[in-house]
Amino acid sequence: MNGRPTTGSEQLAVRRATDNRATVLIIVLWIALGLVSIALHFGNSMMLEYRSADNSVAGLEAAQAIEGARRYIGFLLANPPSGEEPGTLPDVETYVSEEVPIGDAVFWLLGRGSEDTTYNRLVFGLTDEASKLNLNTATREMLEALPGMTAELAAAIIDWRDADSELTPDGAESQNYLLRDPKYNCKDSSFETVEELRLVLGGEWNVLFGEDTNLNGVLDPNEDDADESLPQDNRDGRLDAGVLEYLTVWSREANTREDGSKRINIKNDQEQQLNQLLQETFGQQRANEILQAVGPGLANVNSVLAFYIRSRMTVEEFAQIADALSVSDDEYIKGLINVNTAGAAVLACLPGIGEENASQLVAYRQGKTDELDTVAWVTNVLDEEAAIQAGPYVTTRTYQFAADVAAVGHEGRGFRRALFIFDTSGDKPVTVYRRDRTRLGWPLGAEVREQLASTMEAGR
Repeated sequence: MNGRPTTGSEQLAVRRATDNRATVLIIVLWIALGLVSIALHFGNSMMLEYRSADNSVAGLEAAQAIEGARRYIGFLLANPPSGEEPGTLPDVETYVSEEVPIGDAVFWLLGRGSEDTTYNRLVFGLTDEASKLNLNTATREMLEALPGMTAELAAAIIDWRDADSELTPDGAESQNYLLRDPKYNCKDSSFETVEELRLVLGGEWNVLFGEDTNLNGVLDPNEDDADESLPQDNRDGRLDAGVLEYLTVWSREANTREDGSKRINIKNDQEQQLNQLLQETFGQQRANEILQAVGPGLANVNSVLAFYIRSRMTVEEFAQIADALSVSDDEYIKGLINVNTAGAAVLACLPGIGEENASQLVAYRQGKTDELDTVAWVTNVLDEEAAIQAGPYVTTRTYQFAADVAAVGHEGRGFRRALFIFDTSGDKPVTVYRRDRTRLGWPLGAEVREQLASTMEAGR
């Protein structure tokens, strides 16, 4: 300063001041960096919290959509379209079942198509529980005839549901289940759900589910890729469904007429009420002709279909009285197979039908809805002996329906899925079963997933 050279002490002071300022700057920069890092971390945390909350909201929306679907189906079954017969699977054209909006959520009713198309495309709508074999009424022979069923599992099913502890050949009782870990006893009582099969000896995953691990009735890519991914499959381009596809515990129909009055048990009637019904419907002369054709021994008539065959009535005549006839005094008749809706795989299990006749029955009924009001139509395919054998197991009515509901919330998030069983055999439809199926995974295929992904991207 003032032209005077700086001394060493002054230069040292300047360097110290410069160093201090540099140190402060570095500290400030580190503090700033720390604050920025904290802000970024906090912002990222908040974004994750936001997405988590958003996904939770979407999940709640999907859950509410499923509840809305349940109420909608209950209303649908309680208020069938004019002219629709009781015990009839609702025509899918009369209700919505695919990509149905509820607020910001959407739901689908996963259904089943014909056996020729089910494996390669999604089908939507309610499904018919009477088109399946009932675990509590099917014989061992009927169970063994199912695709994918093993003799071991069929025998074990019989032992699981019967009331005794006697071991069926190839079956399983408590002595078998007590060797498991954890151990348990054989139930020796009726199945309450189809899922109980997981407890039954032989009820292995591959037998129950087959290749259809998400139970959507469609051959998904991972179900047709051999050993590239689970499940195990044969890569033949067809869906080999497990036995769960063909089984139910819910099928039953009230043993009453449409007006609620009791049906006539022709086996125990001694021709009194039956004769009166025939006279009131057809007149005395025709009633006498019908009874004469039937002949004595009504106690040996094993089904209403057998009565029709023996009576030599016309189809039109039988249609007028079929609803009034029964061969049982039970309040409900359980386990009848709806011959109008059951697939060939199930029909083939019934006595008198078999594989060849099953395919012919399915082919015959196509496009003939007006002819299928009573079981009489099966005599157009089956000979008399076969029809009489099949008679005790068939019906043309269904009173239990399954709704497999899949739903997502806004922007395709929050996937949920649930199975409902509705029973209409009483005064009003009731939900008799509900089970969460979300854990089974995505059931709607790649195309729907891509559409939802596009929706999410557009939402961003």
